[in-house]
Amino acid sequence: MKTPLTKETLGIGIAGTGFIGPAHIEGLRRNGLRVLGLAEATPELARQKAAELGIPRAYATLEDLLADPDIHAVHLATPNHLHYPHAKAALLAGKHVVCEKPLATSSAESAELVRLAKELGRANAINFNLRMYPLVQQARQMVQSGELGEVFIIQGSYLQDWLLFPTDWNWRLQPELGGNLRAVGDIGSHWLDMVTFITGLRVKEVFADFKTVHPIRKKPAKPLETYSGKLLQPSDYIDQPITTEDYASILLHFENGVVGVLTVAQVCSGRKNRLFFEINASRSSIAWDSERPNELWVGHRTQPNQILMKDPALLCPEARAVTSYPGGHNEGFPDTFKQLCAKFYNYLLAGDFSAPADFPTFADGHDEMLLCEAIERSAKEQRWVAVQ
Repeated sequence: MKTPLTKETLGIGIAGTGFIGPAHIEGLRRNGLRVLGLAEATPELARQKAAELGIPRAYATLEDLLADPDIHAVHLATPNHLHYPHAKAALLAGKHVVCEKPLATSSAESAELVRLAKELGRANAINFNLRMYPLVQQARQMVQSGELGEVFIIQGSYLQDWLLFPTDWNWRLQPELGGNLRAVGDIGSHWLDMVTFITGLRVKEVFADFKTVHPIRKKPAKPLETYSGKLLQPSDYIDQPITTEDYASILLHFENGVVGVLTVAQVCSGRKNRLFFEINASRSSIAWDSERPNELWVGHRTQPNQILMKDPALLCPEARAVTSYPGGHNEGFPDTFKQLCAKFYNYLLAGDFSAPADFPTFADGHDEMLLCEAIERSAKEQRWVAVQ
């Protein structure tokens, strides 16, 4: 009989240590969890990152990480096109899996991962970490308890400026690495997951309009580190046609006759990383801005509007559960990783994977794939498309 895992015996591996991998590592460590090893694109990079991050084991390949019996769970923070093969390999190796979004590059792949995880009895999560802001949890309780009344409209945006200039470059611009959807898949998926989580309403059909602001971008001719310490000249770039969207506007029809609209863009000067939603209902409205995450606006018709500050003494139990500090002590983006890791590993160590999960799972990742495929089809065909 297998000895049950404990916090002390659990070993966790990380694949990918670019921007988001270290955020996972920090979230794990803040929960007292043991990050045992990592894999990277090359053995040399794995050794370098392991030394920088203080992780004891560096693996030459992901396969070596998955073959280690001391590794029980794996966090996948690799480029999008690798999520499906890496998650499948991890599940087949008997590991529990936390995967960055998107879960896969097609709904057929994501459906297979949902099925495999269930058949193999492995705990699984998709990193829609933004659900874990305390005031997002508070918003969910306010909507679903009926406090705001009947929901009429769900509206908002997710705006960034990191791809404003034609010389801005990242692997996400390449469909073979990032997928056919870029702004929608990368950040719009977070907004869509958040509002469906808050309201409990599924999207039934969509009408999408895309624009590529920079149809030709300037891609560095060599890896960026080659140019370290000097300004790039025109001769250092090559022209690269772009087929993915810089901007999207999406009309949404939800269940129960609720309507909505989402704007997503990565070319908006001054908007560094702003997810904004507003939910209008028959008695009150609420609005939240990720650049001011410790405030929830509550709008009224017949009394003064309110700003609810993040204070565990004022929040519902679900919001208090993801709040670590007292009122006046701000919590932000890194804390969402901490809270998602806490929920996932409490669930994993409890050992009952038939119990409902209080975090986003592969099933949620699959739902987003279906929704994104409908949005992509709508933009191409310029018509309303039903979500499967």
